[in-house]
Amino acid sequence: SGPGRRAYEGYITLLNPAPYAIVWACVYGHLFDLGRYRGLVLGGAGRVEGEVYAISPALERRLDEIEEVWPEPGGEYVRREVAVRLNPSLDDASTPGAVIDANLFCLVYEATPEAVNGRPAIAGGDWVAYRQRLS
Repeated sequence: SGPGRRAYEGYITLLNPAPYAIVWACVYGHLFDLGRYRGLVLGGAGRVEGEVYAISPALERRLDEIEEVWPEPGGEYVRREVAVRLNPSLDDASTPGAVIDANLFCLVYEATPEAVNGRPAIAGGDWVAYRQRLS
């Protein structure tokens, strides 16, 4: 079975003030394996699975610093606001991947073309399933 989705969410669950995971979601795009973490490229027909977190303004600024988009852009990511398709509640494991007909605008960090160049694509767009396969 392996660890749940939140076990793979990385540093965000360790930050202070702590974020609050509210729902599974997906966007159209493709995931790439960047080593210890992943890179999302928006667009196309692929579907990428993830979680939506409620965060404070202080944590939003901290994430911008971590992803190197503030105070000066120049890292591996570009900050975007996109509509994500909502999935069932995190507590509802009976229907993983089912899409609810609703959208929510969210902050995402899209990987730059340079960051994903030559990196392996993650088939299926699910980082957790991919990491579990590698374990």
